Formats: sequence, structure tokens, C-alpha cells
Amino acid sequence: MRRKKPFRTTLDEVIIRRDGETAIITYRDPDVATTHFKVGSKLERMTDGQILNHFNKIIETRDMLAASYEHVAVEVPPGQPQIEYFAAGDQWTPRGDVLRCIVAGDGLDDDVFVYIDEKELTLKEFGKLLSTYSGWGMRITFVPEDELENEPKIEIREPKK
Repeated sequence: MRRKKPFRTTLDEVIIRRDGETAIITYRDPDVATTHFKVGSKLERMTDGQILNHFNKIIETRDMLAASYEHVAVEVPPGQPQIEYFAAGDQWTPRGDVLRCIVAGDGLDDDVFVYIDEKELTLKEFGKLLSTYSGWGMRITFVPEDELENEPKIEIREPKK
């Protein structure tokens, strides 16, 4: 299960531990992610209340930035490479926010591949590529192979049986 993002909170809703220069903020609600909050050398002189005030200000700033952010997905033009190899991470990475790809294989013995720019990626390689967007959402729209460059019409309804 994916945990909820940390949110502004009060001292009675969290447990704060210290580990060197890091405050570990654990919500009493187990569905909320624990945060390792790097404070620095001043941590040893701070009270739990001061740590939480600082943390809450950062959460408030995060939320204000998120509210004002307008995402525009960038699609690499057809004919240009959509992915590039990142040697330091030993993986392929997307160059933009939209991928045109083709699924191939019969599904037997993990025999499924994803083709991007004529490159055959295994499901494991494709998963590593997706991990560069960890924490983001994703919509997958299946279209005929010859319609990859066209934005399809989308209807919101229950599928026909």
C-alpha cells in the first residue's frame, strides 16, 4: 500500500526521534509516510516543538507551490529520440513526459517487451525507466500501433461488455 504524504501536524500526532543531524518524524497514523528531516548541527539544541514548527513551514511551502504549479506534459517530436541511456544508473530514461511505445509479446515466460524508438525494453528495463518518475501519477492510453502520434478521443464511461 502506498503511504500518504506527510502533512502539517501537531506534536500529539507524531513521534520525533533524532539520528545525528536528522529528525525522524513518524506519524502515529501508520498510513502516513515517515520523514527523515535533515536539520543540521542545530538539531541537538532544538525542542520537538521547534523541529515540528520548521517541518510544518516546509510542508506549507510545498503545498503552496503544488497549488500554483500547472503541469504541461512535454512530448518529444516524432522522429526525435524519446529515451536516452543513463550509464551511471545503467538504465534508459525518458527525455520528455509522454512516451509513444508498442507492447509486444505473448506474455508467456515473461516474454513481454515494450518498444520505444525501435529499442526493445524488457519489463524490468521499462520498470526502471518508469522509476525516474517515482512519486508521479501516470495515465496509460492504449491506441492502435499506427495511431501513436495522435491524441485519441477519450470517453469517461464503463467499458462495454
